[in-house]
Amino acid sequence: VQLQASGGGLVQAGDSLRLSCAAFGRTFGNYDVGWFCQAPGKEREFAAAITSSGSSTRYADFVKGRFTISRDNAKNNAKNTVYLQMNSLKPEDTAIYYCAAGDKNSFYNSLPNYYDYWGQGTQVTVSS
Repeated sequence: VQLQASGGGLVQAGDSLRLSCAAFGRTFGNYDVGWFCQAPGKEREFAAAITSSGSSTRYADFVKGRFTISRDNAKNNAKNTVYLQMNSLKPEDTAIYYCAAGDKNSFYNSLPNYYDYWGQGTQVTVSS
């Protein structure tokens, strides 16, 4: 599975962004997908996850109520996409955002090592 993240940018506090994670590979529908963020000088941190079916989602406390993860599993299309809708952005949300896919009960775990495939990251910068 290959992942490509996009949609980052420079916005002001209170604005919204929608990140996309395009996946290439016919088995993408079998994977849980997570979004992680990494600020300068900090470790990569879990933000949100969605199950392979899209039926369940979970969020880190610092994004709960502001971010929404969703996915489009096209059954007969090798290209599938996971989204992260980011509302009410804060300066502390500034980070590189990575999407990742895993099939080792990844949805229930917040550690990066439960995910096998990673996109290249997209920069989100929120000014005050």
